[in-house]
Amino acid sequence: MKSNILDAIGIGSIDPAFFLIGLIVLVIVLFIINIVTACKIKSLRRRYDTFMNGKNAESMENVIVERFDQLDKIAKILKIQQEELSDLKENMNITYQKTGIVKYDAFSEMGGKLSFALAMLDKNNSGYVVNAMHSREGCYTYIKEIIKGEAYIQLGDEEKQAVEMAMNSDNYMVQQGD
Repeated sequence: MKSNILDAIGIGSIDPAFFLIGLIVLVIVLFIINIVTACKIKSLRRRYDTFMNGKNAESMENVIVERFDQLDKIAKILKIQQEELSDLKENMNITYQKTGIVKYDAFSEMGGKLSFALAMLDKNNSGYVVNAMHSREGCYTYIKEIIKGEAYIQLGDEEKQAVEMAMNSDNYMVQQGD
């Protein structure tokens, strides 16, 4: 079949039936796209109506202002918490956080390893070492200051061991002779 219209637009060699079938397929595809788009618009309109239900511009403005006020309060709380955290970190530098303890038998006749040397140090390895020596006559306790890992009074072997343990902070308690 010969068509003057198809010849005029330059596709006269195509059978008009194929051209008509192509147009029908195109119309069906466009119809389906139109239905999908209408469903999406209906869903969006439903969500919009739910969001705007009972609200006018003034009530929406109040909601937005309320949210900004809440954000301001949260920012203030966050600032306070950051300051408190900074204070806590600063305090942690001066608290005793490293310990080392060595139990030993100060006098061989006693037994039971009732004597001990306890070192307590801060982050900078400053603090003290307590030495409690137990004997038959009583218990004698000595304390020596540690500054940056150094003692200005001579330390006994157990005290040195306790200070080293605290500075390394790996071990908790060691009994001498074990």
